[in-house]
Amino acid sequence: MNDEPREKRWQDNFPRMLPRYALLACLALVVVSLGVALRPAQPPKPAAPPFSEQARSAALAETVRLKDAASHLGTPGKDRPADHPAGAAGSAVERTVTLLTTQAQALLAPGQSSPATPAPSAVGSSAAPAAGPVTAAGLVPALANSGRQRLADAAVADGGMARLLAAVGTAQLLQASALAAATGTAPPTADVTAPQLSGTCPSAAAGSGQDATVAPEAAGDSGAASPGATVGNALAAVVRTEAQTIYGYQVALPRLSGDDAKVAAAQLARHEALLRNAESLSRLNCSAIPPREAGYTLSQSFLASPATGLGSLEAAALPAYGDLVALSGGKTRQWAVAALLESGKHTVLWGADPGALPGLDKASMPTLAPSPAPLPSE
Repeated sequence: MNDEPREKRWQDNFPRMLPRYALLACLALVVVSLGVALRPAQPPKPAAPPFSEQARSAALAETVRLKDAASHLGTPGKDRPADHPAGAAGSAVERTVTLLTTQAQALLAPGQSSPATPAPSAVGSSAAPAAGPVTAAGLVPALANSGRQRLADAAVADGGMARLLAAVGTAQLLQASALAAATGTAPPTADVTAPQLSGTCPSAAAGSGQDATVAPEAAGDSGAASPGATVGNALAAVVRTEAQTIYGYQVALPRLSGDDAKVAAAQLARHEALLRNAESLSRLNCSAIPPREAGYTLSQSFLASPATGLGSLEAAALPAYGDLVALSGGKTRQWAVAALLESGKHTVLWGADPGALPGLDKASMPTLAPSPAPLPSE
């Protein structure tokens, strides 16, 4: 019975309390809305950087780690490790430090002032662990692994970055072989398999009214069409370079003897195959093939020292292949990367210096002191 008066009183008082309840509800809504308004919105997740940027960052990170490890090996003083290399091995380590320093400078992103060790990237993570190799011999496989990864990334990166990665990878593989020879360790695998080349300019291009200068093979494999004239010009430069190199070997062969003559004969056959492949790629990319010259002018220094002259010819081919790497895609680029590495190896074979960035114009290379010392011949 006590509940009935209480319920009645609540019913009698409800109309008078209704404005108060409404005010409290409005205040609660205001508080909630203010909380929502004042809470900062979650920033959108940054988009993943393009593959080329990931590949550059990974190349820089691994190059800096290898440089730091090689610097520790090559630094004399009380902190020098007990197995600090001496003699030929020590000189090879010092050349490795110079080469990697130059490459790190070239791999810097715009705005970076020094090659400080960046964070590791998901792309190309095959280099040495953070601690780095502890011996000169241990540096060999780490350097070779990094070089192979750079060449693999060059096959799919954007044009200019592809050329830079191919240059870095080529030089790292060459230096890994030189370091292996200096330390008496097994040479690393330093080969890139060139693709099988077949086919001709697609007839559909002419039938559909498409400009026959567009490189259908490069556009289809790389995902971005490259102007055929540009790819064609790069291929034409390779054809002319190979034809001149063949002529140089033909002139040099009678002037060489012993092992040099055997090596030159093998290299002459290799360059003849390269020329045929370059002409096949020209047809595949719907590009005109330059006519072959009857002969070329060779300097007196070439005739006096043909082995040295052949090294200069091999080195002269590197920029042509670097241009083709940058301007092509698909099988054409894969072939150019393999040819760049082979030309670098045979530049070293004849005692010439391919540089820290084979295939790049020296005018675009960073200036450092001291400059990289020549790599020893294998």
